[in-house]
Amino acid sequence: MNQKEQLEQIRAAAEEILQKTGSLEELDAARVRFLGKKGELTAVLKTMGSLSPEERPAVGQAANTVREQIAAAIEKKTAELKAKAQDAKLLRETIDVTLPGEAVDIGHKHPLSSVLDEVKEIFMGMGFDVRQGPEVEWDYYNFEALNIPKGHPARDTQDTFYITENMLLRTQTSGCQIRVMENQKPPIRIIAPGRVFRSDAVDATHSPIFHQIEGMVVDEGVTMGDLVGTLDTFAKRLYGEDTRIRLRPHHFPFTEPSCEIDVSCFKCGGKGCSMCKNEGWIEILGGGMVHPKVLENGGIDPEKYSGFAFGIGLERLVMFKYGLDDMRMLYENDVRFLNQF
Repeated sequence: MNQKEQLEQIRAAAEEILQKTGSLEELDAARVRFLGKKGELTAVLKTMGSLSPEERPAVGQAANTVREQIAAAIEKKTAELKAKAQDAKLLRETIDVTLPGEAVDIGHKHPLSSVLDEVKEIFMGMGFDVRQGPEVEWDYYNFEALNIPKGHPARDTQDTFYITENMLLRTQTSGCQIRVMENQKPPIRIIAPGRVFRSDAVDATHSPIFHQIEGMVVDEGVTMGDLVGTLDTFAKRLYGEDTRIRLRPHHFPFTEPSCEIDVSCFKCGGKGCSMCKNEGWIEILGGGMVHPKVLENGGIDPEKYSGFAFGIGLERLVMFKYGLDDMRMLYENDVRFLNQF
């Protein structure tokens, strides 16, 4: 069989195979078989060296014609297969717009975020600014500047996570007080919410990570009465206009005088129930007048200015607001629990 007969045979075989090809993968295999570097057409062209000079032009022209015919057939078949695949895809993805839509689960705020936003709104309505401080804090801002020097017994109750001797995970957001006073002169009216860390065992009312909202006001003539009025307004807006507060003497190193603040039980109205342990009152925060030494450490003259500060546990607010008895539910991300909010 001479080269022209081989070329005709290759053309006929390619035509027959391309007619039966049903996928782009099969089509690519046919292209490699007939037109590839090691394909049948190339094999024939390699034998042209054995032809006489007179025969070579005719065989070369015939080979080019066959290559063009096969290439054109492959291109045409490719277009047909792609169009077929596109039609099949559109058929599979057809949407009946008359069918009812599927319900989509939409996320919502976590109860911690929801109550925090409510607290922010209340205090911003009273003219407070919201400030942030670093979670990795210097010992100076977390303790020393707040009148808790090294060796002070109050440090033992904090169960601090130390990173170095002078660096730690903050145990309270109170350090933001000093940072604000260092950079802003009175009048100052701020709250500082954020995560804090203490080495507590996990149980229904304790966690090594929780949230605190620090508040502080510094100006000329600020008194304990201003603290009472501010917290009374806060409690009424958060729990209702019938809510009452009471102050009990306490001690904090960074305030003097200091107190713990209770609110009348919003479940029983102060009559006594399981939520308030039949006392009629629920402790929600601690506070007092900013200690003169703390004002000095913040660069503020205690002879001219005075102030009050308070610290609120966000988890405590959330648990009381929604009647929860286990703090762990706020962190476990159980969708069945979170869907209730």
